[in-house]
Amino acid sequence: MLAVNYSTLRENLKKYCDAANQDLETIIVTRKSGGNVVLISESEYNNLLENLYIRSNPGYYNKLLQSIEELKSGKTVQAELADE
Repeated sequence: MLAVNYSTLRENLKKYCDAANQDLETIIVTRKSGGNVVLISESEYNNLLENLYIRSNPGYYNKLLQSIEELKSGKTVQAELADE
């Protein structure tokens, strides 16, 4: 995680955008007036939204955790896909 002030970010925007995209770096942009912002890649943002969605539905989230445990313990079923 990096912290950079607004002026430095503005002067080096490409560098920080590349760091967010290529290195998955999280960049905190500090401002004199407060109200800091966070710069992350689009893929990281989408991942956060997906996780928030999954965790916002306790039934779905618990089913997902149960499925992971079944996979780890070898309780899986193999099935063939039907031809259409």
